[in-house]
Amino acid sequence: MTDFLHDLNEVQRNAVIATTGPVMVLAGAGSGKTRVITYRIAYLIRNEGVAPQNILALTFTNKAAGEMRHRVDTLLQQGSSRGLWIGTFHSVFARLLRNYIDLIGYDRNFSIFDTDDSKSLIRQSMAELNISVESVPVNTVQSLISRAKNSFILPGEFHRNAADYNQQKASEIYELYAKKLKENNALDFDDLLIKPLELFNAHPEILAELQDSFRYIMIDEYQDTNRAQYLVAKMLGAKHRNIFVVGDDAQSIYSWRGADISNILNFQDDYHDALTFKLVENYRSTGTILKAANSVISRNQRQIKKELISHRDEGEPLTLIEAYNERNEGEKVGEYIRTMRLKQGYEYKSFAIFYRTNAQSRVLEDVMRQHKIPYKIFGSVSFYKRKEIKDAVAYLRFILNERDNESLLRIINFPPRKIGDVSIGKLKEFAEDKGISLYDAIKLAEEGGFQARLVNALSAFSSVIETLKLLAESGTVYEVLTELFSLTSIPLLLQAENTPESLARHENLQELLSMARDFSDHNPDNGSLGDFLENISLASDYEETQDSDNYVSLMTVHAAKGLEFPVVFVTGLEERLFPLHSYEPEELEEERRLFYVAVTRAQEKIFLSWAQSRYQYGQPHYCLKSMFINEIDASIVQTESGGFLSDTPIKEKPVGGLSSSSRGYQQKMPTPSSAASASGVESKPSKPALRAGTMVHHALFGQGTVLDVQGTGAKQKVRITFRSAGEKTLMVQYANLKIQ
Repeated sequence: MTDFLHDLNEVQRNAVIATTGPVMVLAGAGSGKTRVITYRIAYLIRNEGVAPQNILALTFTNKAAGEMRHRVDTLLQQGSSRGLWIGTFHSVFARLLRNYIDLIGYDRNFSIFDTDDSKSLIRQSMAELNISVESVPVNTVQSLISRAKNSFILPGEFHRNAADYNQQKASEIYELYAKKLKENNALDFDDLLIKPLELFNAHPEILAELQDSFRYIMIDEYQDTNRAQYLVAKMLGAKHRNIFVVGDDAQSIYSWRGADISNILNFQDDYHDALTFKLVENYRSTGTILKAANSVISRNQRQIKKELISHRDEGEPLTLIEAYNERNEGEKVGEYIRTMRLKQGYEYKSFAIFYRTNAQSRVLEDVMRQHKIPYKIFGSVSFYKRKEIKDAVAYLRFILNERDNESLLRIINFPPRKIGDVSIGKLKEFAEDKGISLYDAIKLAEEGGFQARLVNALSAFSSVIETLKLLAESGTVYEVLTELFSLTSIPLLLQAENTPESLARHENLQELLSMARDFSDHNPDNGSLGDFLENISLASDYEETQDSDNYVSLMTVHAAKGLEFPVVFVTGLEERLFPLHSYEPEELEEERRLFYVAVTRAQEKIFLSWAQSRYQYGQPHYCLKSMFINEIDASIVQTESGGFLSDTPIKEKPVGGLSSSSRGYQQKMPTPSSAASASGVESKPSKPALRAGTMVHHALFGQGTVLDVQGTGAKQKVRITFRSAGEKTLMVQYANLKIQ
């Protein structure tokens, strides 16, 4: 009866047949976790005689649930999985609530509100409470309420613990929003997770009934569960305790959307008699790739120790790409792709390029297009097709051509100016009656008999446009775009929302600003606004996949989880980019887990790349190599020249002459040596120089890296980014820094 288990290795097989009591399977990357879950379900039904309806299997995506069910059906052959409860947390809990939600005051035919429905109801609640969307953005409110629900924090508790203005206002809105949802007999997506908890607490007899029904509970990707999901699973499994969780703490990378790594780290605290199986045999990657992944993730403190071993040979060393700037980085990546295709026969679809933030795709996309390398963006849309980019570009187009009504209609109420469709309709009628353009009608709105409020809004809009038009006559594209952002406050509004989505959109706008600066710096004679827009138009019209499935995949590392590719490029490996921003211990550990995910996507070859300078917020900045590169065993990292990091330390400065594409950066940045000379530190030969890139130790803040040195003598200051304390500016004479 167990002959079908011969496809499993010993640890996988032991996990499958451990059918009594709590079990945790720590499934390392590429170790066959889905196989273990599906074989266990089949084993319970086929060998243990468990009825399918007594098994509950929970996962995070419909795709994963569908694949799981298909595999179970294949394994059972003539058997039947009919009645098996398998699906996402949301879909399974919605199904349960259809049967019992009337017990907590809802009708069983409740509606499920999507994100747009939810925002609409939040706006209604804000209007009733006289809270303006200008004071607290709707997206911010929605994000705060969602995070609270995922943590099973109800309105009363949220109100008591509100720490700042946004949270205080959101707590008021949360309470009314919850009432309105109930009045509409509706649940939002997060309610699908917390309403079962309310049901179980109010009606323990229903919980007991479901506990008897679900004798075996299995949870995939357990490291990604939030508190509400954890509590529901724990309550359902409390009677029979046959709870089986599969996950990898080293791949917990979603804290920003509520995932709580402590759920998997503390599993054995919840279930002291739990069996633990570690799947460490990786069937995806070479030994060298796994050695790199192991050496980095071992630095994390909050983890369950394990070390992946390869089912394959050692493979090639990793290759470190050092570039002058982000353009040079993209060019080098493109050149490696072309070379490997020609010399080693790889297809385009063998390659994937990862980056930490969506904004980084812009330069990579430009390089792919210029060299006619087919590509596709995953998890997002092409840079120039993103809404915030199209909005900003629409402003620039209209500045150049005020007869462009398509662009005008896109920007007239962005950011919101309370110029609605009815007002725009009246403006069109006024323009037709006068025989003038729509923009002329806006400028002459005072003559149209419109309400004062509308006239003022239109006047403010035309004032912005006229100011920008005047600047465009003599200013650079960079100056025009900078002034646009200043006059409209669009980036500030996105920052104020403070949601992951709005911050990503903000980064995209800053990348557009960097692109404008780059264009202005390198086209001093023919860098007109028209030329800039022409470049964007040509880029926007590019068809990513070109009607083929043979393309290079571009994506953030978050989007790459669960995928695999023969050759992977991990780009932008610089401090404050990857790892991103903060050096708080928990955040740094998640960044390290994210890097681990990136590395373990590769099957055969890994390239790591970083740029010594990069435009940020429209300004060139000197960059420091990511600490993650230094955490890899240096004997398996090869330089572009063919040597190994263990042989020759890599200097963080350009090697050889400056390329034409990097001169604009270097002219505007102090090099490490010039920064040190300006500081006067080198005047004392006996004392090592403090300069950008120097590793130092502070008695209180610990280890850090110098970003720049300012001033001389007794007033000299040094700006340092510390791994545990973030960025600090210190007086050198009092800091007592030790150079590492």
